[in-house]
Amino acid sequence: MQSAIVSINLFGAVALLLFGLRQIKDGMSRALGARLRTGLAAGTRSGPRSFAAGFLATVALQSSTATALMVASFVEKDMVVPAMAQIVMLGANIGTAATAWIVALGLGWLSPLLILAGVALMRMASAAKQGAGTALVGVGLMLLSLHLLSAATDPIRQSPALNLFITMLGNAWPVALLFSAALAVLASSSLAVVVLILSLAASGGIESSLVIVLVLGANLGGAVPPVLATMKAMPAARRVTLGNLIIRAIGCAAAMPLANYGAQLLDLPYFSHQQLAVDAHLIFNIAVALIAWPLSPYVLKLTTAILPEQKSADAQRSFLDGHDLDEPVAALAGASREVLLVGDLIERMLHQASEAMRRNDLSQLSEISALEGRVDRIQHEIKVFVSRVGQGQLSDQDYRRSMDIVEYAINLEHIGDIIEKGIRPEIAKKVSLGLRFSEDGHEELARLFTITLDNLRMAQTVFSTKNSDLARRLVEVKEEVRRLEKQSSARHLQRLRDGLTDSIQTSSLHLDMLRDLKRINAHIVSVALPILDESGLLNESRIRQVG
Repeated sequence: MQSAIVSINLFGAVALLLFGLRQIKDGMSRALGARLRTGLAAGTRSGPRSFAAGFLATVALQSSTATALMVASFVEKDMVVPAMAQIVMLGANIGTAATAWIVALGLGWLSPLLILAGVALMRMASAAKQGAGTALVGVGLMLLSLHLLSAATDPIRQSPALNLFITMLGNAWPVALLFSAALAVLASSSLAVVVLILSLAASGGIESSLVIVLVLGANLGGAVPPVLATMKAMPAARRVTLGNLIIRAIGCAAAMPLANYGAQLLDLPYFSHQQLAVDAHLIFNIAVALIAWPLSPYVLKLTTAILPEQKSADAQRSFLDGHDLDEPVAALAGASREVLLVGDLIERMLHQASEAMRRNDLSQLSEISALEGRVDRIQHEIKVFVSRVGQGQLSDQDYRRSMDIVEYAINLEHIGDIIEKGIRPEIAKKVSLGLRFSEDGHEELARLFTITLDNLRMAQTVFSTKNSDLARRLVEVKEEVRRLEKQSSARHLQRLRDGLTDSIQTSSLHLDMLRDLKRINAHIVSVALPILDESGLLNESRIRQVG
């Protein structure tokens, strides 16, 4: 029974620490939002500025993972030079270590005051002040968790089982390093694991050399979550997080054999044994930064060799190749298949935007700009190709088909522009500022995203089959989209009148996304109009009533 209580206290304290860190991240994102992202992007024009930008961003967000994901997305959009990105991460790593060192100074007595001040700010109308209040509450909870961790680990430090486990780890440093790394991966925070090590080692029951090895493991594990989060991103983004993992792994491999010497250094009177974990954490990251900074170009070359730019199968194939332009039927068939490929790219863009909104995850937006660039390129190639087919000697049927192909390609390109220039920045703003749609508002937008994706798939089928019944259905769905858009706008305005906080903070974003999704559906439906016109089912741009 006693062991169960101790375990609950320990895990509860760790959970409170992680929750406090999350509150700081959310609060600072809401308070600073786009300014933090803009400052990070603008502050990477030189090595020292990149280092400072990474340090300050991580201290503000209390998450090197968040900094890594932002930098990775900036590299992918050519907003940050890849060589500077690794230097940003070196600054971010020291930012995390410096935070741990400051937290361990024994400022727990400030916890109630910070929570009180934070709650007071959260009651204010300004989103920035509410964000700052959330961050202050997070800091207060984090300091409180340190006090709870110390109390929870006190009985554990007297446990014979723990002493046996520590002895085992002390005789197997690689196992100790991997154990600590696994904890950091599970917690998605090296800071939380270092603080836990700090609490366990406070009484001196763990050898200094083992404390250093455990801290090295926390550093290694802390570099893994960003790599996992960017697994589906473009190679340019993945190189940033992989490079950071490689640097930390090499640093840990080089430092572990020197742990005994490091322990002798940190046991000098200049250092406090109670601060050993955070001192080792900070010294390790400073040493790695000093060594890795001049070597960052070589790290970039290594990650580029591991993750080269590769064209996907879709990018390599082109249905425009190998056709005789004097054979209109075959050539236009190839152009039709190519424009369907553009539709597939648009579907990927829409799906990723929908997932980013659903998960509140910026990494889901990372590929949209690159996909939109491919849409622009292929659409231009289709127009040039179709203009050369037959050299002005097309039959009426082939001419109409060529115009349908070009018009569909243009409409798809317009949809890509709306997603890339409208919906993507709107979702990015929502996530960066830590804003939340109301539950009803989120459901309405999610439903409209689903309908839009279904309509796009139907349009692809209509274009390839020319089925007039399916084309008629697609136009009728447009009226349903228009009704849903008006209904959602009206409900949103009612929520504003009711004073719902989430709706007030996201009002312009909600209405802008509704408008953009409505515009996308208008472009989607356009593919059906020539088919209905040819079938005699259109009358002054309306579906003629049958029966």
